[in-house]
Amino acid sequence: MNSQRRLIVAITGASGAPYAIRFLQETIKHFDEVYVALSDQALQVIKLETGRVITPNNLTAQALIGIESPVLKFVNKRDYFTPPASGSFRHDGMVIIPCSMGTAGRIANGISDDLVTRAADVCLKERRKLILVPRETPWNLIHLRNMTQLAEAGAIILPAAPGFYHQPKTLEDIVDFLVARILQQLGIDQKLVPQWQYEEE
Repeated sequence: MNSQRRLIVAITGASGAPYAIRFLQETIKHFDEVYVALSDQALQVIKLETGRVITPNNLTAQALIGIESPVLKFVNKRDYFTPPASGSFRHDGMVIIPCSMGTAGRIANGISDDLVTRAADVCLKERRKLILVPRETPWNLIHLRNMTQLAEAGAIILPAAPGFYHQPKTLEDIVDFLVARILQQLGIDQKLVPQWQYEEE
């Protein structure tokens, strides 16, 4: 059994780039290898929402998350000859953050047309953890049915819907709330947001 902790992260073209960037900044603290795939639309949204100008040619950890890290391993979403495309590649799960409704719809209906949807399909067939973070509102009936189908297949649907009971003071606090919930789903003992009404001794 491989003792290394590995995670697959996909960033698609839905709004929510700050969630993805903050999540990656935290995952490099907890995993040995993080395989990252970005869609073309994701690069456009990242520029729009964060001002970071990233192209396939300058895609590095420093450019994306502002930190140099050998943990992040960028993979081409069109390349099926990478570890995440195979069920024999052992890892601890996959997070799609943010997850566009188009991506969710393809996964829900078994359409593996790129590495992101293929890796997600592998997670479902191998019974590995698959977390989808959709950020779309409102949801139409097709969206709802796709989400139901994904949940029935074993995926975890974790909408980008932050809570406010921790009394956030900044935008970063709001983003951290969601990142903390994802980390908890992955079994990570996170310190970003305290557990509800829990006091450490």
